[in-house]
Amino acid sequence: MREQAMPVSAWMLQHADLRSGQRVLELAAGPGDTGFMAAQLIAPGGVLICSDGAEGMLAIARERAAQLGLGNVEFRQLELEWIDLPTADVDVILCRWGLMLALDPAAAVSECRRVLKPGGRLVVAVWDAAERNPAMTVPGSAAVSLGLAAPSPPGGPGPFALSAPGALAELLGDGGFVDPVMETVAVSREYASVREWIGETLDLSGMFRQLWRELNSDARQELISEAAARVSEFTAVDGSLKLSGRCIVAAADA
Repeated sequence: MREQAMPVSAWMLQHADLRSGQRVLELAAGPGDTGFMAAQLIAPGGVLICSDGAEGMLAIARERAAQLGLGNVEFRQLELEWIDLPTADVDVILCRWGLMLALDPAAAVSECRRVLKPGGRLVVAVWDAAERNPAMTVPGSAAVSLGLAAPSPPGGPGPFALSAPGALAELLGDGGFVDPVMETVAVSREYASVREWIGETLDLSGMFRQLWRELNSDARQELISEAAARVSEFTAVDGSLKLSGRCIVAAADA
């Protein structure tokens, strides 16, 4: 995942305007991929606050930071809608693939604005439309088409909650951010086989994993076959897959 996500992280770091001595907050950090690269760019004197809502993810991030020998990282369990930090506390906020999962994205953006110093910068990435990200959507849609799962209700948090044209720009503007820079970044997800792709989906999606557990072996095979048929145009002769995807990225000033 770190390799697949590198184009997105690289864009974020390029537009974060990082300098030594800064105080940087990464929200929804997961294993810390983007933030740990930032931690190296703000040394000496800078501090990265690596945060996530799940303590399990922070445990993984702590282990990875130790392996990388990073001594300028603090770890905090924080929620996006209520960032338990003082007002005007950080210079830069990074949030890769977290904002669209917030129960209240507007509250999350408002909190980012609050904890940033005047002139600070917010850099975020969200997923573009579902049809532009088949690696994430085809397994679930295949299950729905086979009658194995119900369609997800419209609205609410989810990977594509901020994918509509202009949605992210409007959210940032309403939250008090100015001078936004917005682009799209392509990502590529490669797998040795359809089964490897389905396996990664099981690792990354709790909803799909729960569905899978409820299926018998015949239904599982039917689902794999349906998913494979839907991505046949991306499948090589040896059975390997290369699925394209796209993210929306933005940087804006407080």
